[in-house]
Amino acid sequence: MKNSLLLIIALLLSTSLSSQKVFSTCKSHLADIKVFIVNQGYQADLKVFKVNQEYEIKGNQGLWFFVDQKYMSEKKILFVDYQYQADLMVYFVDYKYQAGWKNSAKKYLLY
Repeated sequence: MKNSLLLIIALLLSTSLSSQKVFSTCKSHLADIKVFIVNQGYQADLKVFKVNQEYEIKGNQGLWFFVDQKYMSEKKILFVDYQYQADLMVYFVDYKYQAGWKNSAKKYLLY
């Protein structure tokens, strides 16, 4: 019984921790991740689609919901001006089905 309860709690926490509620900050010391926007999809580690509603996010799949307050986010990101400053290269796509990881070795950045 205890083990089942612990397993359920762990699954619920892992789902919420991999959500992609993102807050864009302008202060580097507040950022969890530094992100550079690339010009072409093949250059990206992650192709991102910005969703309009929070319920549309599904784990760590490149579907980002931008929040207005940092306390509401799971990740705080800083958009940087130069590629060498970034932890993650992203390309914003036009359609939800295009979102996803190109470099899965960097998935840990958004967990």
